[in-house]
Amino acid sequence: MQTDDPILALVETGRSLFARGYAFGTAGNLSCKMGDSVYATPTGSSLGDLRPEDIAVCRLDGSVTGGSKPTKELSLHLAAYRTRPNCQAVVHLHSRYATAASCLKNLNLEDAFPVYTPYFAMRVPRLPVIPYYPPGDGRLATELEQYAGQTPAMLMRNHGSIALGKTLLEASALAEEIEETARLLFLLGDRGQVLDASDVAELRKRARV
Repeated sequence: MQTDDPILALVETGRSLFARGYAFGTAGNLSCKMGDSVYATPTGSSLGDLRPEDIAVCRLDGSVTGGSKPTKELSLHLAAYRTRPNCQAVVHLHSRYATAASCLKNLNLEDAFPVYTPYFAMRVPRLPVIPYYPPGDGRLATELEQYAGQTPAMLMRNHGSIALGKTLLEASALAEEIEETARLLFLLGDRGQVLDASDVAELRKRARV
């Protein structure tokens, strides 16, 4: 059960994602917001080896008030908090299948994945693709701001996924949903049967997505 302490929650979430193969090396970063403070994983860190004392504590303007130097993607996280009022957590992963999908030629940049399952339909209103810029580039945050008010889920071109949630648990579950749908995309290829548009609309209406 996830703790209410934002620092311990980041440590637990990072270790869980790493242990289950959703993160590797020093790739990926997490943050959560509590009041006017943002807690973020440190730059160059492994999600599998986080320590409470290393978590960066920042203000919403990006200034650091404690802990280690935050991830170079902090501007991306802050853009999500500015743009999506109910966003309290951000999970950015370089997970295998979502990253592979982000590198595909002829990717639908407005809505990257077909809808195979009810769960993806109910959690993701659409999956737009943020154009490629180098990690930490401020233009990534600018691009995210165009979409975050409409959807909590995005791909980053040739980079990975980003998931927004009211809690770290919700954001990490959404990141996993993106990864598993990307996996289905590669497993099924042109054999996949997508849900009818009317079924997708009904599911999203029920879930209020």
